[in-house]
Amino acid sequence: MDIQNMELRKFVAPEIVFGLDARLLAGRYAKNFGARKVLIVSDPGIISAGWLNEILDVLEGEGLSYEIYSNITPNPKEEEVIKGSKLYKNEECDAIIAIGGGSTLDCAKGIGIVSSNNRGILEFEGVDKVYNPIPPLICIPTTAGSSADVSQFAIIMDQKRKVKLSIISKAVVPDVALIDPITTTTMSNYLTTCTGLDALTHAIEAYVSNASSPITDTHALNAIRLISSSLAKTIDNPDDLGLRGNMMLGSLEAGLAFSNASLGAVHAMAHSLGGFLDLSHGECNAILLDHVVDFNFDEEPMRYQNIGETIGINFCGMTKLEKKSAIVSELKHLKESIGVDRTLKQIGVKESDISQLSKNAMEDSCIVTNPRRPKQEDIEEIFKNAL
Repeated sequence: MDIQNMELRKFVAPEIVFGLDARLLAGRYAKNFGARKVLIVSDPGIISAGWLNEILDVLEGEGLSYEIYSNITPNPKEEEVIKGSKLYKNEECDAIIAIGGGSTLDCAKGIGIVSSNNRGILEFEGVDKVYNPIPPLICIPTTAGSSADVSQFAIIMDQKRKVKLSIISKAVVPDVALIDPITTTTMSNYLTTCTGLDALTHAIEAYVSNASSPITDTHALNAIRLISSSLAKTIDNPDDLGLRGNMMLGSLEAGLAFSNASLGAVHAMAHSLGGFLDLSHGECNAILLDHVVDFNFDEEPMRYQNIGETIGINFCGMTKLEKKSAIVSELKHLKESIGVDRTLKQIGVKESDISQLSKNAMEDSCIVTNPRRPKQEDIEEIFKNAL
């Protein structure tokens, strides 16, 4: 092994149960954690899809009582965390089960933080600021994208500052992730597309991160392989559980990678967009991805070549510039082939927003591990290219 690959790195992950009907183990795990009353954190879409009722049944089967909190919107807000933590305390809950996409899982993490630490959620922005352990947390993801169910990240909206802040701490790694591909069969094509591209971005950014390691590299490359080969097929065959399983496994591996290697400029910029304009996180990532790869390529050409080969590009005989062009073109083609062809301007971004968006992105924790250290004017240029 190359001595450079032996730098000290830590790797954290929850207990993971992966496979069909994993979700139905929620009651058993809650009881094993000694829970008496569980706060179930979900959202209206998951409730209408019928997934919540199954969880209620298994809790009742274990003799556990529960309270439901579902006042959650995309890009979870500070006030939603506050209301959830008040409900947790007032109802004397002692464990949390979160079932939903990334917004729901992040909100549940925020509720856990506030409930245990008795301070406002915005005070925990940054790395390793959560000092008291959160209550037992069981996560059941219903999208193949956010990987909040396995990560040490929680992303919460600060409405006053119009920014999405990152809370990064092993204290918010869930106790168990029940990862069940069946739950993704009720996603729309749009949601499948956006969350899949979010997971692909996680894997790519983790692989080129300056905090990567041999352990995260293994997960990142396998995630890239699984997602790039399965996403378009999944959209065409949404009821195929084999494909859904590939996407869920890809999302899981991407999450294990980025949770431990962190991310880069794509996510820093997408967080800025989501906070400032309340836009879809997955679509923002997708729009920005090829533009950031174009910016970063020369800093890590071999790593980007490995990514390109993993998604099926034959670089034989190409110059460095041609390799860069090939991977950028392939990422654009992948997006367009599954219907992601809008620009930032088409989703509501104005040129006059770019200065503030870039300033916010430069203050995001994810920018620190981007392989090429950008200046604010670099970020502004990338935003302009994506308009």
